[in-house]
Amino acid sequence: MHAAAVATRHNLRMNDPAQSASGSAQSASQDDVLILGGGLAGLTLALELRQRFPDISVRVLERRTHPVPRAAHKVGESTVEIGAHYFCNVLGLREHLETAQVRKFGFRFFFSEGRSDFQNVTELGVSRVLPTPSWQLDRGTFENYLGERARAHGVVLEDGCTVRAIALGAGDALHEVRCERGGETRVLRARWLIDASGRAGLLKRQLGLAEENDHPIGAAWFRLDAKLELDGWGDAEWRARCVPPERWRSTNHLCGPGYWVWLIPLAGGAHSVGIVADPQAHPIESFNTFERALTWLRVHQPALAHTVESRRDSLLDFAYLRRVSYGCRQVFSAQRWALTGEAGVFLDPFYSPGSDFIAMGNHYIVELIARDRGRQPLAAHAEIFQGLYFSFYRNMLSLYQGQYALFGNAQVMPIKVTWDYTYYWGVLCPLGIGGRLTDLSLLSELRPQLEAAQALNLTLQKFFRDWHAVAAAHNPPVFLDQQKLDWFAQLNADLHGRFDDAQARARLRANVELLHALAGTIADLAAAQCPSLDVSALRAAAATRARPVLFAPAGERSGFAPAQSAHAAVDADHLPIDV
Repeated sequence: MHAAAVATRHNLRMNDPAQSASGSAQSASQDDVLILGGGLAGLTLALELRQRFPDISVRVLERRTHPVPRAAHKVGESTVEIGAHYFCNVLGLREHLETAQVRKFGFRFFFSEGRSDFQNVTELGVSRVLPTPSWQLDRGTFENYLGERARAHGVVLEDGCTVRAIALGAGDALHEVRCERGGETRVLRARWLIDASGRAGLLKRQLGLAEENDHPIGAAWFRLDAKLELDGWGDAEWRARCVPPERWRSTNHLCGPGYWVWLIPLAGGAHSVGIVADPQAHPIESFNTFERALTWLRVHQPALAHTVESRRDSLLDFAYLRRVSYGCRQVFSAQRWALTGEAGVFLDPFYSPGSDFIAMGNHYIVELIARDRGRQPLAAHAEIFQGLYFSFYRNMLSLYQGQYALFGNAQVMPIKVTWDYTYYWGVLCPLGIGGRLTDLSLLSELRPQLEAAQALNLTLQKFFRDWHAVAAAHNPPVFLDQQKLDWFAQLNADLHGRFDDAQARARLRANVELLHALAGTIADLAAAQCPSLDVSALRAAAATRARPVLFAPAGERSGFAPAQSAHAAVDADHLPIDV
């Protein structure tokens, strides 16, 4: 349904005097932008608006009282490259991130179902930190800092405030919100209304915009006020594979069939632990209390269970969600309202995309507000920006949807993870970090290449499922070090390069070429392990492109032998590897 139709239908109901937001409010005020929710999405948007437009008036209504507790009961402690760039460079928060948060040692994956001997299972990750930084966020600490910074930048942050009613203004009329704070009821009016209320989804619920997405994962998580000594789960040789030997700083994924477990360190010395699972394999009822989660971990991740049990007296909190992932029918409107963060869509915490979508959503909202301030029409750009945002959402959803069954496969999953990250760093990051999200000329010119990459990704995601169905169970004691893949490490290093328009286009084209070549490498590896697999589509996509090197078949202990192909040889001058 179009934005105007939704707003019109809504206002017919809300303009009834009995339904009016004004009610019997005692006072009223007016702002340029009113943001419902003072969490991560709302406060970062407020900061971005004040940085972009020093004269804009921004008010944020937050239900909780600041300062918020350190244990904030929120998913989204790990950042990846787009979100980290947004916090660090767009909002200028580097000093806080470097001094008050934990610098992340990348993603790390252990195929450790039922195992306590971590040195004897397959590990995927990096031996040294890659150049482009990201951080682990203590959400309570970070949101308290954002609140202080927002107020220092002229944002009016009203904490302890409850929203009671919303009335969207028709045409050019102001929006109205009735709220209560400190026993006083007031009406607030604003030209722009932004829902950043998280899963409460105040505006989404009122407008009936909620949408399921056929990805029904459940999750439970808790925090311990203790550092979990992951690096003590193996011998000295195992620890020395990483320099420095600090695996605990990674977003660690303990993977098994139909599930994964996260371990995320927090700056205050606490550790976050989460279980995320396909309910068909692991119903939420099997881990939706701390005691049930501990019992579940004893079966599936005994090393972690032993460590948690020894620290159970330091439990800070426990929470669960029966349904983590969801969509939304509309997030931007030419009627001057928008949804950002979890008030709109949420994918899956596996690759930590939450802060990325906050960054992208906020960017589009700021651009729409800029157009409105310049008295430019909104309808076409609201539709275009929403189409792009939903396209990114659908593309990223394909990385998770229907894939949980293969999460414990130590043969297929490392290749899938490397593909997924090549797709993310190669296509989405140059747009999100390179400031090209609203570059409609570039997006139009490169549409054939971007659509080809999208189609190839869908082909690969199905191929991974097919490969998993016929792959033999094999979990050798190898470290698959992505830092040793020079082309992969270079892709990460290039994320913060400065590129002019021509270079940005050339870079995206080259990255799409790399994806096609990588499809050929994957085909060769899979065919060597499972000759019955049909790899013809992937080899056709790769054609005669030089194959980038990937890991050895899982049976080879080194983990770094190049894939041999009868169809195309590796060009060592262009895609080298340090074996």
